[in-house]
Amino acid sequence: MPSREFSMRLRAFVALLLLAGPGAAGAADLVVSAAASLTDAFQAVGKAYEAKHPETHVVLNFAASDVLLRQIANGAPADVFASADQTAMDKAVAAQAVDPSTRRDFARNRLVLVVPKDSRLRIAAPADLAKPDVTRVAYGDPASVPAGRYTKAALEKAGLWDAVSAKGVLAQNVRQALDYVSRGEVDAGFVFATDATILGDRVHVAAVVPTPMPLTYPIAVVASSAHARDAAGFTAYVQSEEGRAILARFGFQAP
Repeated sequence: MPSREFSMRLRAFVALLLLAGPGAAGAADLVVSAAASLTDAFQAVGKAYEAKHPETHVVLNFAASDVLLRQIANGAPADVFASADQTAMDKAVAAQAVDPSTRRDFARNRLVLVVPKDSRLRIAAPADLAKPDVTRVAYGDPASVPAGRYTKAALEKAGLWDAVSAKGVLAQNVRQALDYVSRGEVDAGFVFATDATILGDRVHVAAVVPTPMPLTYPIAVVASSAHARDAAGFTAYVQSEEGRAILARFGFQAP
């Protein structure tokens, strides 16, 4: 059974689309559910796609990848699913929520450790988070947030997970973890490199964190899409030279 909080989020999302009228979820509209870390990049991609396809309106829905998958599995309207890791897309394939033949990797990212810009703590590597003067560390919930899963895997490999998780402040998505750091509510946090650049004037990248698995982003057409052809067109555009150039402007690398 979905949680009460999730049910409320799902109802709110569907209600938003319905209240917005024909311009939000009409016959020519394409609903793209994308990982929170793609927010700025996909807003630009969506505008560029609309300029080339004026008959199509791209409706963007951003959240943690696992949350998006639950929305889709529970019947929320969606045509394209773009995940921040392979695990969420594997779950989507297993749940038959996406067409596996359309699955493609379209971007790559890096995990970084960030601290508030005005931090006086000497944090230059994940090992420094074990120091007693570091008390709060933000990262996405590994149970539902790809950035959190990458963080846990990296810290486990380094033998630091127990020490850091004892100080953990769980975020609902990677952007929330970034906000915690930028507002100085935590001593440090783990986010994607592309997120850190968004608030470069308020956070400092202390270290690039090696991860056991590469940070690749897969995209696929939702199995229940009523606009499968348009959805395939959008995914193709994301993978095109023009689409990747837009992603590169926001720090994403080719897969």
